[in-house]
Amino acid sequence: MAYGCMSTPVAFILFTILTLAVCHGARPRELDVVKVPRRNLLKNGLGHTPQMGWNSYNHFPCQLSEELIRQMADAIVSTGLSALGYEYINLDDCWAELNRDSKGNLVPQASLFPSGMKALADYVHSKGLKIGIYADAGTLTCSKQMPGSLGYEQQDANTFASWGIDYLKYDNCHNQGVSPQERYSKMGKALLNTSRPIFYSLCEWGFEDPATWAPSIGNSWRTTGDIKDTWESMISCADINNEWASYAGPGGWNDPDMLEVGNGGMSTEEYRSHFSIWALAKAPLILGCDIRSMDNDTFELLSNKEVIAVNQDKLGVQGKKVRKNGDLEVWAGPLSENRVAVILLNRSGFSGATVTAKWDDIGLNSSTVVDARDLWAHSTMHSVKDQIKATVESHACKFYVLTPQ
Repeated sequence: MAYGCMSTPVAFILFTILTLAVCHGARPRELDVVKVPRRNLLKNGLGHTPQMGWNSYNHFPCQLSEELIRQMADAIVSTGLSALGYEYINLDDCWAELNRDSKGNLVPQASLFPSGMKALADYVHSKGLKIGIYADAGTLTCSKQMPGSLGYEQQDANTFASWGIDYLKYDNCHNQGVSPQERYSKMGKALLNTSRPIFYSLCEWGFEDPATWAPSIGNSWRTTGDIKDTWESMISCADINNEWASYAGPGGWNDPDMLEVGNGGMSTEEYRSHFSIWALAKAPLILGCDIRSMDNDTFELLSNKEVIAVNQDKLGVQGKKVRKNGDLEVWAGPLSENRVAVILLNRSGFSGATVTAKWDDIGLNSSTVVDARDLWAHSTMHSVKDQIKATVESHACKFYVLTPQ
């Protein structure tokens, strides 16, 4: 919870140089062109690929209950989404009482979680899923309805581990002016001390450039303020997140906030662009809609195996914006087996625009011949040379994986 967003190898190094050289988008700060490949995985061994799952906040802000979480766990399994990799069921703010108990422990609200958090975790685990929880690196959470964990890091980490928690989203409200590196490092160490593998998701909002220091602390870090269910907010989050692409990789990922797909504020094509950019950018795919009642269009977007495969590709290189011509953009990134993922995006309000990605924009040799797989049409164009182009409607995109012949 925060303010809105509006506010490998040698081949990869060469790709980074080429893409940054032709990108003309606004840059909030200068980044080094070439980055040393990321450090080894954190000691928790998690985050080989971006996390996938569901979080309560976007659709159910401070509307939690034991029944809701059980139903979401049931739904993510019955719809088949869990089989596609969506494995975390995450509670956001407002699950605990405002006051700790006499021993200083966090206390789940008894009216909302009558069976207790351990029983809820056991239920989620019985479905073959994992459960996540929310806390804050301050004195209160953002809602001011439950205590923060500042000064209670080890005690709260021990509590989470004793309940069987698998994931922690750690927010940034009421932080008393203490540096984020200090506050987030303490919780990171506390989680490791429990000896339970707990995915650590830092929600620092990008205020102190967490991409530059969080990779040694957590498995993902927010680069932006809170997303809203509008085209303007979503695309702004994408732009901000893009600036930090070189810092992401296996074990730690840039996080432009959760998915809004299916919440009703954007069109189907806008949601398609949203999901496509998040997949290419190796962003966490954390659903934020009501899985129990999603329509066919929403399910079709969120269950596209080919798009998910780009996000979960084992190479783990974040795709980025590589060419910009007004509101017409090319986003691209390398995949395993010498493939390249490409998005042709029309950000303008005008339909029927032609967007072109030339091979030198996306790191391919000019003589390369590829098969181009359209991930949304599920069709393949063979023996494509020099460039790929398409007519793209307003706020829509085309998404391809190019495989050299």
